[in-house]
Amino acid sequence: MSSAADIKPGAGPFSPFERMVAWRYLRSRRKEAFISVIASISFVGIMLGVATLIIVMAVMNGFRAELLTRILGVNGHVVVQPIDRPLDDYAEVAARINDVDGVRYAIPMVEGQVLASGNVGRGTGALVRGLRAQDLGKIELVAGNVRNGTLDGFDGGEGVAIGVRMAETLGLVVGDAITLTSPEGDVTPFGTVARQKAYPVTAIFQVGMSEYDATIVFMALSEAQLYFNAEGRAQTIEVFVDDPDAIDALKPAIEAAARRPLFLIDWRQRNETFFSALEVERNVMFMILTLIVLVAALNIISGLIMLVKDKGHDIAILRTMGATRNAILRIFVMTGAAIGITGTLAGVVLGVVVCLNVESIRQFFSWLSGTTLFNPELYFLSQLPAKMDVGETVSVVVMALVLSFFATLFPAWRAARLDPVEALRYE
Repeated sequence: MSSAADIKPGAGPFSPFERMVAWRYLRSRRKEAFISVIASISFVGIMLGVATLIIVMAVMNGFRAELLTRILGVNGHVVVQPIDRPLDDYAEVAARINDVDGVRYAIPMVEGQVLASGNVGRGTGALVRGLRAQDLGKIELVAGNVRNGTLDGFDGGEGVAIGVRMAETLGLVVGDAITLTSPEGDVTPFGTVARQKAYPVTAIFQVGMSEYDATIVFMALSEAQLYFNAEGRAQTIEVFVDDPDAIDALKPAIEAAARRPLFLIDWRQRNETFFSALEVERNVMFMILTLIVLVAALNIISGLIMLVKDKGHDIAILRTMGATRNAILRIFVMTGAAIGITGTLAGVVLGVVVCLNVESIRQFFSWLSGTTLFNPELYFLSQLPAKMDVGETVSVVVMALVLSFFATLFPAWRAARLDPVEALRYE
């Protein structure tokens, strides 16, 4: 124990003496092993809580950002549908919409549901999208991710482009024929006969979203018009804009440029349920995982209370040597805050390291367990994404530090209120 000369009456708050005593209380001694274990548990709890929050929020942000990129990279930000008459002037309407400031491009399209079958004797549901070759080249997420084959001559031939997961499911490679069966076929005296036609696979693409890679078939617009009995017209015009979040401001300009009655559906309306569910899940996960940090902070309280009880004799001696109540308060606040600060910083480092290597970690555990973690068929994406947000990370750090600080106040207050005479009497 330090001598009376070590305690200078003029020393200010958080003086070297106070920091020295707080540091000595943090160090483990043989007879204080149990208190040290509680402090270690508090440290590990805060570290894991902060790291888990950072990792989970980064994965949720990455999941949303990747889905949004892929959904908006393949689907239009605004879908234009006719009201009074079919889109038989789709080329002119699309050209006028293309001239609107803020519009990247407008793509006339024919769509239809079909049954697709290949070489393995089984079929799968598919969505056929008919569009011009020049428009397909503008969809960079598809045109820039062709794994096999080519999109050259897309308009001239009868070939189709399919996703990599559909090719695997149906056992198809470039050059094989895929058979498409549509229930909306030809009308005969004996009723409607399903239309069936085989097309050569000229390209296989990989968007990275399993739903699109497994279900979409791109076909030339002219061939899709013939196949779905839509000669000379388009069903919709999909409009891609520069800023999807500013779509409301562009809707009036798009309607005015079309010069005909239209019904507009933007990307938020088409995916409202999906993204709302993601946002709810993200908020709930944040609240649940915050409890981990709260439990760790409660461990700090219990550890400091036991430390105060064990150090009652030392506190009494410090008081008799001239230490004020506020000095004792600050000593135990620093003792508990040191656990919270170091645990928070260690959690940030651990969280950042995991976020930067999350896909490698996923592959390692998949190899270790022999199972597929983060199955693309269930989670839509072929890789586990992680996107750290600086604001969220800072908020997690501030929350952990605040909880740790408040956890130290009550035990420190009890230590400062301890009567030195009573502590020495019962020692």
